[in-house]
Amino acid sequence: MQPYEQAIERALAHYKALLTEQLARVEEINQSADFVDYATKKPLVIGVCGGDGIGPIITAEAERVLEDLLREEIEAGAICFKTIDGLTIENRIARGKAIPDEVLAALKSCDVILKGPTTTPKAGDGMPNLESANVAMRKALDLFANVRPVRVPDQGIDWTFFRENTEGSYAVGSKGSHVTDDLAVDFCITTTEGTRRIARLAYEYARANKKTRVSIVTKANVIKTTDGKFLDTCQKIAAEYPEVVFDDWYIDIMTAKLVDEKRRRDFQVVVLPNLYGDIITDEAAEFQGGVGTAGSANIGKRYAMFEAIHGSAPRMIEEGRGAYADPSSMLRAAVLLLNHIGRADKAARLERALDICLLEEKKLIVTGRPTGATCQAFGAYVRKTLASL
Repeated sequence: MQPYEQAIERALAHYKALLTEQLARVEEINQSADFVDYATKKPLVIGVCGGDGIGPIITAEAERVLEDLLREEIEAGAICFKTIDGLTIENRIARGKAIPDEVLAALKSCDVILKGPTTTPKAGDGMPNLESANVAMRKALDLFANVRPVRVPDQGIDWTFFRENTEGSYAVGSKGSHVTDDLAVDFCITTTEGTRRIARLAYEYARANKKTRVSIVTKANVIKTTDGKFLDTCQKIAAEYPEVVFDDWYIDIMTAKLVDEKRRRDFQVVVLPNLYGDIITDEAAEFQGGVGTAGSANIGKRYAMFEAIHGSAPRMIEEGRGAYADPSSMLRAAVLLLNHIGRADKAARLERALDICLLEEKKLIVTGRPTGATCQAFGAYVRKTLASL
């Protein structure tokens, strides 16, 4: 027997199981229904899941703002809020699951979800190797599009990123193979329909919002199979929207061009595979004031989830600074939620209030420390500003 034959056979069996799982997923994607019509939902159920770390603190402020904006519909029974507990790192570890079964059932009973950050165990931290709750939720609810807007009007920045959310390097990120002690292998997933639907959503957004350019970002010159398929499929969708300019960029040069003061004004709608989208949107958020100021929409055909783009900041909790967490990211996520459920007028009011509070007046500034405002004080500032609009 060759020295590596048994190791290779084990790896092949593991790979076969992954391929079987992913091909079954392809069939599910191909058979999925069309987008839900929120106008037919009575009542429309908004789930509120605080997560852990600073998650419950900042999510509570976003919920208060939403309740103020939607009060008439709540009182009329057209909209209701549902609190969902159980997504803390402690409960997930105790249950041995990224999302405990009863929590997932509660999430599926909602139409849209406002979700706080959740802690993900990492190698070397002594926690079990649990999958990210975010990744698990995106797969379980088939939230295939991660939509992240970044706006800095005085710099000419108005970007909307469409990050593919259920495939790429994250699809089976916890299911790589240690073939031997010297060789570890991970897997990257790209499917035809998975790419088509993110590209089409981006182009439909561009058409509806009178955007003139869609940029595709890959590393297809090196990652030729999966990134190549992503780029080729996006090009085919682009041909159906001749009024929108198509261009493509490699991830390394795109990272550089976002800091190019002349070039960055050209970008409008950007479509990226999962890993690149995660990285580039964090960079983009820095122009707006950092990841603490950016919200994120996770869109599927049946469900949608709205969240901050940053993590749960356990260090802030350990140091007793949780009360000073910045809720801006969750408030931006609330804007996206309102737009998604067809309350565009209320979304515009909240976005205007946030621009006033964060970019114009700046009467209160959250620093994450006692030198700045508390989370609750900033939330009250936003609600007061909203009431004046």
